[in-house]
Amino acid sequence: MIHTLLVLLACQLAGEAAARLLGLAVPGPVIGMLLMLGILVALPRFAALARPTAEGILANLSLLFVPAGVGVVGHISTLGTQAVALLVALVVSTVLAIAAGAGAFVLVARLTGAGDD
Repeated sequence: MIHTLLVLLACQLAGEAAARLLGLAVPGPVIGMLLMLGILVALPRFAALARPTAEGILANLSLLFVPAGVGVVGHISTLGTQAVALLVALVVSTVLAIAAGAGAFVLVARLTGAGDD
């Protein structure tokens, strides 16, 4: 488990270093994730060894939301004064996300020739 976590953190560190040194617009963790994907594809034996660690991390993923919850509670007064703006931003972004998803679906349906028979 320690070795898998070490490889995971090394990939993230390499991604961060690459993003900063090369001035890329892509976040370092995304580059690290792609590097980890490459390792998992290239080394199936490592993928099998990493599976228990990955399952353990995923089983406890809800713990990663605790810091976000603490941050929300810590800034509850700010949230109260900005409630209307936050609500408008939430509703508008939700509507735009649904519209973008529907537009992408329609575009793909047209490109693939799927009709509404």
